[in-house]
Amino acid sequence: MNGTASTYAATTHTNGYEFTGGSGYDLPEYPFLPPPELQGGPTVRHPVVIVGAGITGLTLACSLARLGVRALLIDEDNTVGVKGASSRGICYTQKSLEIFERLGIYPRIEAKGVQWSVGRTFAGTDEVYSFDLRQQGSFHLSRQPPFINIQQFYIEGFLVERIRELGGVELRWQNRLVAFEQNAEFATLSVETPAGRYQIEAEHVIDATGSHSPLRQWLQVPFDSRRGDDRWCIADVRFSKHPPVERHTWIEAPFNEGRAVWQHLMADGVWRLDYQMAPNADPEEVSREDVVRERLARQFGSDVEVEIVWVGPYAYRSECVHALRHGRVFLMGDSAKVVSPFGARGGNTGVADADNLAWKLAAVLKGKADPLLLDSYNDERLEAAQQNVCVTNRTARFLRPADGTERLFRQAAIGLAKQYPFARSLINTGRMAVANPYSHSSACTYAPGSAAGQSVQNVRFAWADGTRGCINDLLDWAAGDLLVLVFGDLSPAALQRLRRLCLDAPVRSVQVLGPEAVAQAQEHVRDPQGHLQGACHVFGHAWALVRPDGYLAATGESVNGQLVSAIERSLGLRGEAA
Repeated sequence: MNGTASTYAATTHTNGYEFTGGSGYDLPEYPFLPPPELQGGPTVRHPVVIVGAGITGLTLACSLARLGVRALLIDEDNTVGVKGASSRGICYTQKSLEIFERLGIYPRIEAKGVQWSVGRTFAGTDEVYSFDLRQQGSFHLSRQPPFINIQQFYIEGFLVERIRELGGVELRWQNRLVAFEQNAEFATLSVETPAGRYQIEAEHVIDATGSHSPLRQWLQVPFDSRRGDDRWCIADVRFSKHPPVERHTWIEAPFNEGRAVWQHLMADGVWRLDYQMAPNADPEEVSREDVVRERLARQFGSDVEVEIVWVGPYAYRSECVHALRHGRVFLMGDSAKVVSPFGARGGNTGVADADNLAWKLAAVLKGKADPLLLDSYNDERLEAAQQNVCVTNRTARFLRPADGTERLFRQAAIGLAKQYPFARSLINTGRMAVANPYSHSSACTYAPGSAAGQSVQNVRFAWADGTRGCINDLLDWAAGDLLVLVFGDLSPAALQRLRRLCLDAPVRSVQVLGPEAVAQAQEHVRDPQGHLQGACHVFGHAWALVRPDGYLAATGESVNGQLVSAIERSLGLRGEAA
């Protein structure tokens, strides 16, 4: 979460990052190794330098390592998470979990985290809205659940370990960027370390330094900003007897002076409680142990037994840059946009930023795509950033409405929702993050009726030998190339034409057969329940061009020149509309 925070308990930092009761969070410490540049010699030029080892920078580094792209990541700290700070992001969406499965860390997240599906919203003592994601068919088709709750530092630690396993990406801890310049050919970065300062060059620089990005300041990046007076206080606690494993939100909590409250379970049996405070609340006062315990007793009863893990107040703001690319620098995560924490749209969209850029960098650096493809990162992820800022700002206004029309609307929405189901959609305690669609990307082909720009869920199918597979398996098989899925039987002539179309392009093709057909080759899979076709938003005899990030680049009805044009556009080889 964004904003300032203070700690309740002193934190001891040791190797390993398991929960330890009463002493905050133990985070791993990574050793400082003097970079070879400190020994002198010519300045080294790297294809990619990532600045910042938060969840966004580490996701990009892991994605590049998986795709076989060498890169360097520098971070001024020596750990994941933030020393002395809270668990930060906690709720990871289905799209992020699908990305993490491709990166090879999902089994650890699944084992450590907490799955939930039921959410309940209260106004006063009345439940005005509830949902169960297990009953929403659009969610359970993926191999990943709708959400998993887990502290952000766990995911970051898993990413560090996976990067080390994959190799190819160098992690440099306690390396702080102190100066930067760029020209038409490369960027030059000056880096300060405990052992001295050195310089490196880079073809591409990724700014994943967060909301206080020095690169944004040096580049004088224009952005829109909005700051409110809403104040909150986090309490991460463990109960001797815990509440139901559900997401509970109160718009007007009677135990919090009529202000909002959030209640989530995370890993290690730790509950995250967010309490909305008065606008003029003193941060030190609201985060004192006795005040926190009194607040917990009002909510859970005077006999509640809790262990306080961490407490910290926070305020938030929203920001969005006007462009995500500035010469050789690409902004992502909180460097690109800052959102209020409602709906888990911060870290999840940073993960999506990294997944979007990784395959494009890999394709360009390997000579499989034109450098113009990199411009589509701005097209797509700026649109997503603007959408997420807009959605979270609306939630912020609902939770702290201005006097007059906003407050009248909220009162009316709450009153109606208590009696009429149609009004429940007006209750806005956070629209949960989704895979943002792309409506005007230079890397997608928007023919009439096309589903281009939509995300493809990680649905299941059957391989030729009858074993089960999923979309991520096909993307792994494509190994960073585009994937063409052709639905329905193809004549030998049509199959030959498809192979000729894909012959000179970084494209792998798969024929998807119906429940009655017999798969005869590795490039044949069966879709007995139609989930694969539904995930690609096509019907009958059709094709879908799927990108390495699991987004549709184009769809069509017949294997012809339209497919060729879509492939070229997806690789940045055509700037004009197809």
